[in-house]
Amino acid sequence: MNKTDFDSIFKEYRAPVFRLCLGYFGGHHQLADDICQEIFIKIWQNSDRFKGQSKVSTWIYRIAVNTCINVLRSAKYKRQLKELDINAQIEKQDDSSTSEQVDEKENQLRSMYKCIKELEPKDRSIILLVLDQEPYENIADIIGITENNLRVKIHRIKDKLSKCVNS
Repeated sequence: MNKTDFDSIFKEYRAPVFRLCLGYFGGHHQLADDICQEIFIKIWQNSDRFKGQSKVSTWIYRIAVNTCINVLRSAKYKRQLKELDINAQIEKQDDSSTSEQVDEKENQLRSMYKCIKELEPKDRSIILLVLDQEPYENIADIIGITENNLRVKIHRIKDKLSKCVNS
């Protein structure tokens, strides 16, 4: 893969990969951006391994999903998330006068990210790819399950999210 190919891949997939990271990391923009950069470094470093046996999007999402899951398992992530949560609490205390003006849509989005964050990593991958409007066929390839199994999982995940958001 040459620089031009990588640039076009980056332009096309940066936003969806970033959204995937946002979902994995509970809406923390800074952390999602860091992980997104890490994913594209891996894509660049492993570009010679792409054999064209699947779609480029499937290959990219597999790297993204695996990277996110590995980061979730790491102690470094847990420390970083704890620091981000502490900093967010401090900012909330400092901005208590403006907290009443928070938009309802932003609250709903935070609630959805919180609920997505509580899902198992594989379920989280599925729903984030669905939200990104990735075709079911591609999602099934990325996750490594059949399309029928995927449809059942999506239905169950939506039920879980609905209960979580409405509770």
